[in-house]
Amino acid sequence: MYTTLIQANELASHLNDSDWVIFDCRHDLLKPTAGSDAFAAGHIQNAQFADIDTALSAPKTARGVDFTGRHPLPDRNALLATLRGWGIDDDTQVVAYDSQGGMFAARLWWLLRWLGHPAVAVLDGGLAAWQAQGLPLVTPVAPRAAGKLTEKPSLTRTVSVQELIANLETQALNVIDARAPDRYRGENETIDPVGGHIPGAKNRFFKDNLQADGRFKSADELQRDFSALIASPQTAVMQCGSGVTACHNLLALEVAGLPGAALYPGSWSEWCADPARPVATGN
Repeated sequence: MYTTLIQANELASHLNDSDWVIFDCRHDLLKPTAGSDAFAAGHIQNAQFADIDTALSAPKTARGVDFTGRHPLPDRNALLATLRGWGIDDDTQVVAYDSQGGMFAARLWWLLRWLGHPAVAVLDGGLAAWQAQGLPLVTPVAPRAAGKLTEKPSLTRTVSVQELIANLETQALNVIDARAPDRYRGENETIDPVGGHIPGAKNRFFKDNLQADGRFKSADELQRDFSALIASPQTAVMQCGSGVTACHNLLALEVAGLPGAALYPGSWSEWCADPARPVATGN
């Protein structure tokens, strides 16, 4: 069973296994059709396309005090139905990939763990690693019969905006922001209407989890990096702009042997929608 990362050569040896299901999670936050267009142009054999905005997120609510973010978590029953429709059973090995170092594939990884399915991994290095080994891309989409995935006890956890508001006083939780340093500081914000970060949050840009070739750093390196930021993963909360790239940090923590951190699903997009919530800028 693969539960965190899988290498390109390992995936290549399982392409025709009936109990393996592969997903292409390519996406562009500023161009919603970029992922599906890229998938249509060529993808890993037997892969299906998993759209971040529709299949892996709930519809957005109106922006305001009750706004739950740009990528709200899907309803659990709706997500279960989607995953079954893609052919996933309780014994299915799932592999997710993208072309951004796992930036979006980690969302599907986290969601399956949220429903209690441990056999899910991200292709280390994504499509670049796949093609670097001379492995092909195809255009046909192979249909699959519906699966019978069942919900089991969650393998991860979440915290709410109310818990993080309370944390402003207690500082019992270590909040880690996965966005680029400039956006964390409140500079060059192009996606959300307010720049800055949650007061007390520290910055761990998700791309710092990767080596120059786009594959994840070693477990030892990641453990050193995160141990300098958090006292314990059990008191750590990962967030980002909308709850997507925070999953990359959660995956990195699992690779590092530091399980137990929580996700703040609404992340900065939810937090900044209410002007009553405080905003910090700079470092």
